Amino acid sequence: MAALALIRDRRVLMVRVQGHDVLYLPGGKIEPGEGARQALVREAAEEVGLEIDPATIEDLFTVLADAHGVHAGRLVSMTVYRAEPREGTRQEPVPSGEVAEVELVGSADADRCPPAGQAALERLVALRLID
Repeated sequence: MAALALIRDRRVLMVRVQGHDVLYLPGGKIEPGEGARQALVREAAEEVGLEIDPATIEDLFTVLADAHGVHAGRLVSMTVYRAEPREGTRQEPVPSGEVAEVELVGSADADRCPPAGQAALERLVALRLID
């Protein structure tokens, strides 16, 4: 999986998907024939209406955690990238597609996230990107 860490005011953008009660980083599965960065750009457009500038994409880290909502023992590998919208395009995220809500969160919101999201928040705090 490729996930976007869009940082604003020491908080990170997370989304709530329709029919779910937890928060996720925007992103998703890498499609066949697609690179991770291409998936990041596609998912950001589909989920939060942002046109990511490929020149701003920065690899941050990969987390391996229990997958949410599936059988016990199944793991998800999520690579998190920091990136910014292309200049001259929408700069603020909006819910799009399957996303019901967008929200900027900090580490205090970890209990609202599945294991991979919690791990990502911990890493973002360790990198001193969010509070």
